[in-house]
Amino acid sequence: MTLTIDERISLLKEVGEEIINIDELRQLLQWKQDNNEIIYAYDGFEPSGNIHIAQGLLRALNVNKITKAGVRFKFLIADWHAAANHKFGGDLDVIKKVGDFFMEVWKVCNMDLSKVEFIYASEIVKDPAYWELVLKIAINSSLNRVKRCTQIMGREDVDTLTASQIMYPLMQAADIFYLPGNICQLGLDQRKVNMLAREVAPKINKPKPISLSHHMLMGLGKPPDTDLTGIDRAVKLKMSKSDPDSAIFMLDNPTDVKRKINKAYCPPKETVENPVLEYCKYIIFELIDTFEIERPDKYGGNIKYKSYEDMANDYAQGKLNPPDLKPAVIKYLNQLLLPIREHFEKDEKARALYLFVERLYMKKNTKK
Repeated sequence: MTLTIDERISLLKEVGEEIINIDELRQLLQWKQDNNEIIYAYDGFEPSGNIHIAQGLLRALNVNKITKAGVRFKFLIADWHAAANHKFGGDLDVIKKVGDFFMEVWKVCNMDLSKVEFIYASEIVKDPAYWELVLKIAINSSLNRVKRCTQIMGREDVDTLTASQIMYPLMQAADIFYLPGNICQLGLDQRKVNMLAREVAPKINKPKPISLSHHMLMGLGKPPDTDLTGIDRAVKLKMSKSDPDSAIFMLDNPTDVKRKINKAYCPPKETVENPVLEYCKYIIFELIDTFEIERPDKYGGNIKYKSYEDMANDYAQGKLNPPDLKPAVIKYLNQLLLPIREHFEKDEKARALYLFVERLYMKKNTKK
């Protein structure tokens, strides 16, 4: 069945926590439809090690909603960007292999790969036209403007940036125009470079890309004290690969999942900035029909929920408490991760890739 423009926008809104802007998105959808042209969404990933649940299951959910809306997806495996950002000592051979691991995970996350194209940055940098784009963007951007984009690399101290890290935002902006991506579909933490691309687009005679930024899952720990608000606060609260206990990773075993969720921040009656509830809202309720909580009769007995809103309402009223909620979250997360674990246990190529990434982490931690 062909979706209307409004239905397509509704699907995209399910993904986009911020869309810049809706009017331009509507015009893009209508123009492409009238001219029978394909719309492409773009996302780029640094192959930086293990892959957490937001990059795995949540990413697959978002991609499938976008492709259902009639948009094709281009994933850039940003190996050169990772090297520029000093990941794995800039060793491109290592970084590419980690990229292979990422793709292997996505293959078993029920992502609709028929409408997804994976592209390595190491391939597009062979084209002189790519570097011409980088140069044009650099000519039309001040150094201070580029420095403000370094948040996209997880860097906050601009005074210690290397020259390669200054190149990173310029390359990421060039990626958008080179692929090309009509829609920049990345996390909210990447919006600054999306805005750079929108600002520079008319100066280099390119169409402005739509910025459609998805929600970033919180880390599992207690939110840090900060005066930041809005998007800056969301970036501060997001899960971090550098802290293994701040996230569930796609190949965490059942014991790890249980330990992490049991110690996760989950204040009673609080539905805002509650990471356990975020896992329920953005992942579990998206993938299961009925959320069942098992508990003794003296605590209210078993209860089933068909919607996240109903469950969150009970939680806010104290009818549902952390000791009730956490065991159910553990159960459903382990159910959802089981097919991924089994694939990496049984498939020889997949297992070799995971062991490679695991050894990298062990080596990194040993150095510490």
